[in-house]
Amino acid sequence: MLLRSLPQLAAAILLFSFSLVQADPRNGNPAGEGETEIDGVPVNQIQAGKATAQAQAVQDRTGWTVNADSWQGGNEPEKVLDGNQNTFWHTQWNPNNAPMPHQITIDMKSSRYVNGITYLPRQDGSQNGNIGQHKVYCSNDGNNFGAPLAIGTYKNDNKIKTTVFASTNCRYIRITIQTEVNGNAWASAAEINILSAPGPPPNPAGVGSWGPTIDTPLVAVAIALLHDVLKVLMWSSYQASTFTGGNGGLTVTASYDPAAQTVTQRIVTNTHHDMFCPGLSLDFGGRVFVTGGNDNKRASFYDPPFDSWNSAPDMLIGRGYQSQCTISDGRTFVIGGSWSGGQGGKNGELYSPNANTWYPLPGCPVGPMLTADNGGVFRSDNHGWLFAWKDKTVFQAGPSKQMNWYGTGGQGSQGGAGFRANDDHSMNGNAVMYDAIAGKILTLGGAPNYQGNPDATANAHIITLGNSFQNPQVQQINPMWYKRAFHNSVVLPDGKVFITGGQQNPQPFSDATAQFTSELWNPNGFNFFKTAPQPIPRTYHSTAILLPDATVFTGGGGLCGEDCATNHYDAQIYYPPYLYNGDGSRAARLVITNIPFVGGIGKTIQITVSGATSYFSFVRFGSSTHTVNTDQRRLPIFPSGNNGNTYNVPIPGDAGQAIPGYYLCFAMAANGVPSVAQQIRIAL
Repeated sequence: MLLRSLPQLAAAILLFSFSLVQADPRNGNPAGEGETEIDGVPVNQIQAGKATAQAQAVQDRTGWTVNADSWQGGNEPEKVLDGNQNTFWHTQWNPNNAPMPHQITIDMKSSRYVNGITYLPRQDGSQNGNIGQHKVYCSNDGNNFGAPLAIGTYKNDNKIKTTVFASTNCRYIRITIQTEVNGNAWASAAEINILSAPGPPPNPAGVGSWGPTIDTPLVAVAIALLHDVLKVLMWSSYQASTFTGGNGGLTVTASYDPAAQTVTQRIVTNTHHDMFCPGLSLDFGGRVFVTGGNDNKRASFYDPPFDSWNSAPDMLIGRGYQSQCTISDGRTFVIGGSWSGGQGGKNGELYSPNANTWYPLPGCPVGPMLTADNGGVFRSDNHGWLFAWKDKTVFQAGPSKQMNWYGTGGQGSQGGAGFRANDDHSMNGNAVMYDAIAGKILTLGGAPNYQGNPDATANAHIITLGNSFQNPQVQQINPMWYKRAFHNSVVLPDGKVFITGGQQNPQPFSDATAQFTSELWNPNGFNFFKTAPQPIPRTYHSTAILLPDATVFTGGGGLCGEDCATNHYDAQIYYPPYLYNGDGSRAARLVITNIPFVGGIGKTIQITVSGATSYFSFVRFGSSTHTVNTDQRRLPIFPSGNNGNTYNVPIPGDAGQAIPGYYLCFAMAANGVPSVAQQIRIAL
């Protein structure tokens, strides 16, 4: 039996909460979303739910020393330790600029556990030298710094930056500066502090670990894994910190490159589309398809190989907070979305990439999938749990307690699919197709209302799909350890589901009641296990997806204005337990040495691996926004034969199970350790 004796990390942290925010009929937005006040409380006074490092005091810097690769007379590196924000270190500019990259190294004079830094840019009104791309390193001898603890790009302003990372023991902290925010050769800093950690991290065997922090120049409200380049695309809105008050027509984006360990920025203007609060999915060709949001009828594609954004035809109905999915014939089904474009009547419509046009689906009414939210239809048609299935159908598993089937032929059709056992409406919960071949869906948490009371639940159910338009089997299972809404759940190659972040009581833009302890669900026994506590709260507007190395990228949260303390300009990587041996060392991994670029539906392909393989796990590339990821699904495929380490792998014959598109293919060892994935496109 699992023992529920560990205290929640969040319980030890003083948090601030604010009362329920009601829908504002004047502008179609919740009163307070992105505004200067929330229920009379200034946004700049909302306290963040402190991350582990932030909850600790900064280190006493007495006796510390610092050196840098370059400095200008009067702007020596010691300025970052003098406690005076009006002085600053600056690299040489006279008589010549010292070239990039730059580095500054702090010697704390003894080893201790640390888990973060703060960096204050110069405060004299100039941006010269403000740090852009950077890496943070740790060392005990001043020579061997190892892999970075954090990487990324800081937002270009003069506000203090906090970089939180997993607890580590070291004496020296080094910041390597790769770029300046305006592309100049300089670097500067007013103050640098180092944050105390309470002790060493737990042994990763059984609980996993949190890896490098990725500082981002925006709040990552929406993300997608890109095929070919294998980068994570992320975006916020027309600004990096807020989504209200703009005129639309542009989106602030960034991309994280795991191979290069860099974060780059881009502002997208050519599509005239503010892509905050969109519908989001990946099509058969791996393009990122973004619909609606702040510009509520707009639609845009991102094509990874060409690094290009292009416009698609406008939707027929303006929408925001809608859900969409790619169905088995390559078209895209969209429904709901009363957050923008007017309230109510957000029935289904269908985009055809072949005809490059939208078709109405009057036979797919949104009414049957509404929740009984106290915010009315403005909230009750949001964030549908959609799963493309056989015969070009779509199964809606939630968040309403009643489930539905939608057909996409002709004018569309709808049929009830029964109730999710005794579950209530579960807005901002999660649903994950962890075994698409068997039609298995896991549902997790959520709350009766979008925000406020009552609390979210810890409920969990398994839904098993059979034929389209037949009621599925529903099994209520043991609940999660923690009540959650606004969390994210990611299916792993071994079929387990990783659940991260969320809140006990759903409050947009607050980190109050944040859940810091993530969980793993095991389909063998239906048990939930606690994992290593995450250092940073991930609540409203947070995101998560699976990466090719079988780790999980999770980031974002906030987007409530320039001075809002719950804006999280970062992401972090979670390393699941299957990557570790019992002593905490890294597990040996198989290597896929040969795989075709394309595998056809119903065809058998050959995959060569470095050693004996039990089975292959195909996980469709993911996209994530507002707790919804309609792309991720897992196909556990057992070889039909082999010649040594070359295996015959049969692709499922139904495109409703193996939705065509790009997949991560993992070779699974007998001990459950996945290989690093190779990408493959499943085609009709």
